[in-house]
Amino acid sequence: MVFAPLAVVFASFLRPDDGVWRHLVDTLLAELLVNTAWLVAGVGLGTVVLGISLAWLVAAFDFPLRKFFDWALMLPLALPAYVIAFVAIGLFDFTGPVQTMLRAWLGAERLWFPPIRSTGGVIGVMTLALYPYVYLLARNAFLTQGRRGLEVAQSLGHDRLGGFFRVSLPMARPWIVGGVSLVLMETLADFGAVSVFNYDTFTTAIYKAWFSLFSLPAAAQLSSVLVLMVFILLVVEQRVRANMRYAPAGRGAITGDRVRLNRRAGWLACGYCAGILLVAFVLPVLQIGVWAVSVMERDLDGRYLAFLSHSVVLAAGAAVLCSGCAVILIYATRHGAALWLWLVTRVATMGYALPGTVLAVGIFMLLTWMDRRIIESASALFGVQTGPLLTGTVAAMLLAYTIRFLAVAHNPIESAIQRITQSVDEAAYSLGAGGMRLFRAVHFPMIKGGLLTGLILVFVDVMKEMPITLMTRPFGWDTLSVRIFEMTSEGEWERAALPAAVLVLVGLLPVVLVARHSRPEG
Repeated sequence: MVFAPLAVVFASFLRPDDGVWRHLVDTLLAELLVNTAWLVAGVGLGTVVLGISLAWLVAAFDFPLRKFFDWALMLPLALPAYVIAFVAIGLFDFTGPVQTMLRAWLGAERLWFPPIRSTGGVIGVMTLALYPYVYLLARNAFLTQGRRGLEVAQSLGHDRLGGFFRVSLPMARPWIVGGVSLVLMETLADFGAVSVFNYDTFTTAIYKAWFSLFSLPAAAQLSSVLVLMVFILLVVEQRVRANMRYAPAGRGAITGDRVRLNRRAGWLACGYCAGILLVAFVLPVLQIGVWAVSVMERDLDGRYLAFLSHSVVLAAGAAVLCSGCAVILIYATRHGAALWLWLVTRVATMGYALPGTVLAVGIFMLLTWMDRRIIESASALFGVQTGPLLTGTVAAMLLAYTIRFLAVAHNPIESAIQRITQSVDEAAYSLGAGGMRLFRAVHFPMIKGGLLTGLILVFVDVMKEMPITLMTRPFGWDTLSVRIFEMTSEGEWERAALPAAVLVLVGLLPVVLVARHSRPEG
């Protein structure tokens, strides 16, 4: 499933669309490369600074409201980047309430406000949306580090800050690299936020090549360039981590040895955390709520029942498919030691690194080719003329979702199954339980927590997914994310808030679940 769409995408170079490519090279390609490079570099640096600083404050210091910020700083994960994007433009654009209020207060001639529709604006929005990836992993790394390394650094004359840079930060590098790699892949794959800002990157160019220039080969060739970028990023990440060897510097965690900040420093730390949470989560949610209430009476109608039902059907179907495939793969590798099983599992879970636009193009081209073969065979063998049977169907969407989000279900389920030792299986076999009876009576009760986590995470990710849904949906099969795209494309921020409010409520479920299970003692 993973290799077939990619093979189709790369095969598009066998028949290039010279006219479209000449147009892209002359007008857009250099801009796409520069914009993508700035976006990746800016978001990477921003999330590193925010994620590490917040994680170190929460893990190493004690200050007012620390326990609250410990989990609350993960809440921006519940907001899709494109939701934060349209809220930011609606609030801070020239005609938005912030600049309007400042002009009335200071006077137009005295006001200078940084333009929100800029490279800095899109970098800032995506940094606020994605920093929790780095924060969560760095926080876990700092919390599980032993005290001995810091004590040795302090015995050599370093203060707490010096111990952080000399010991704690280098020891946390594998986790930080993992978080940053996730951020960079999400940045390369993002379509919604950059389209709201009209900031051209490879994802928006793929969409325009397909739906504006009507050239599927050009879209596929742009997709292949984006895949190469992701592949290079994965190789670099693996090379960076390959030479890292880390051992704990003691068994004690630093949670029991937090530094109590003085009154002024403590409130400064509290203010820093509160400011980030306010801008990244509280302000967007409040604004979405205000806008949603203002348009609810005139905009809420029977269409929204269809939007919600389509979103739920797709999300639930993808969650079940991903979890079922994950269970099959995990049990195959659990009971079979063959190398090819391990390789199949690793390849099957690579889909999460593929941008949604790339998968949409690959799946569409693959199913179009299959439809042509079916139509030709039906006509030649039976004299029957059939229309397309695979493209533009819900099945095609579910296939793309399964490829994209299989890893999301696989990881928590695999973690749960790994806790079941072989001695448990042997005891069950001795009592006559085997096969499906073993799974129902013994394994399922032990892994249902991980299975539920995988189902919820995939459900919410599919609810928020925009490019796959937008590019592969059947005619008239609109969802909440498609409705948001349509309204933001027309600058209707208030009307986009109503479906966004539903997505935010659904997105809070996995964040609360992650926060609940990742909070250590102390």
